[in-house]
Amino acid sequence: MRLFFIATIFCLTHALDAELALDQNPLVINPKPEDEIVETTFTFTNKSEKPLRITGLDSSCSCLEASMDKAIYQPGEKGTGRAKFKISTFTGKQEKALHIYTDDPAEPDKVLMTIIDVPVLVTVEPKLLEWVIGEKPEAKDFIIKMIAKEPMKITEVKSTRESVAVSFTEITPGREYHVTVKPTSTADVLIGAVTIMTDSKIPKYQRQLAFFNVVRAEQAERKKKAEEEASK
Repeated sequence: MRLFFIATIFCLTHALDAELALDQNPLVINPKPEDEIVETTFTFTNKSEKPLRITGLDSSCSCLEASMDKAIYQPGEKGTGRAKFKISTFTGKQEKALHIYTDDPAEPDKVLMTIIDVPVLVTVEPKLLEWVIGEKPEAKDFIIKMIAKEPMKITEVKSTRESVAVSFTEITPGREYHVTVKPTSTADVLIGAVTIMTDSKIPKYQRQLAFFNVVRAEQAERKKKAEEEASK
């Protein structure tokens, strides 16, 4: 019993001795639609009674970089880090992990979760159009909605497969469009995409992708069961 008590006290003391205490975790970044790179700062404190050395930084994505204002922080000292996210074609909520490595033996890898919420200006529903092998090759539609403040128009649609025809219909000018996809045959497995071009002034919203495929019946059935299980 005495050994258990001593071990418990040791573990609690070790936990309380964790050196790097983040002030923001997760770190939330809210870029504007036109931003291509967004930067922000985060702060932390050395909560231990000894100096803390930053030994390295890494992230779960090459799109996220970070730096610290210095390498060593004295006991009780606050520090500042800077995170830079390259938005590229990302839209929607992106979660990336930033690893802060230190010489703290109790917690050498401190993880700062970073949430980058890139505005979604174009929605595509459904995410995928699908036919089963042998199914009648009837036309199916994607519904495209422009939800930005300024209207956007579709200017062109292209299929990556010559055997699949695509066209679009304007439902509400600058706001809603239907993109129609029609395969000439469903005899074989097929995977492809529709490139949707818009007149957006912001480069990353000028090109959208929507996907289609023709699958075997057993694959469609497995997918249906998986979706039913996920919805329970």
